[in-house]
Amino acid sequence: MKHLFKAELNWTSDKKQEESTSKFYNKSHKIQIEKKPVLNVSAAKAFKGDPSLYNPEDLLLSSLVSCHMMSYLYVCSQNGIEVLEYSDNAQATLEVSPDGSGRFVEVRLYPKVKISNPDQIELALELHFKANQLCFIANSCNFQVLHEASCEV
Repeated sequence: MKHLFKAELNWTSDKKQEESTSKFYNKSHKIQIEKKPVLNVSAAKAFKGDPSLYNPEDLLLSSLVSCHMMSYLYVCSQNGIEVLEYSDNAQATLEVSPDGSGRFVEVRLYPKVKISNPDQIELALELHFKANQLCFIANSCNFQVLHEASCEV
């Protein structure tokens, strides 16, 4: 079974004629996904982007955090675990090479879960590994996605 996702990107130069020899382009642009609000995106501040806008690195990390949570809630429901709260403060490490190329080398998820049954804490922690195996985004990455989970009642 395959699913197709589409996104439309639009960018226009804002350079005036006298600035046309400038070394940097404005990197702010818009991404439209059908029937959803427009995303205003730029490069990260470190790469001459607008720091007030989302950047591709933010969005990749956000996708991983979101997908892991949804996969985790799915496996918890399959195992009869009632999740009351879920939070995460994830971190992604990006390495930039001297030639200007770069890549994520690691993402660390720090999910904090609150469940209703104290007898299920150990299982609730173990299920993060199953969630990672099911996560569409994690399965699409060529870097480690690590978990340092905690669970309370």
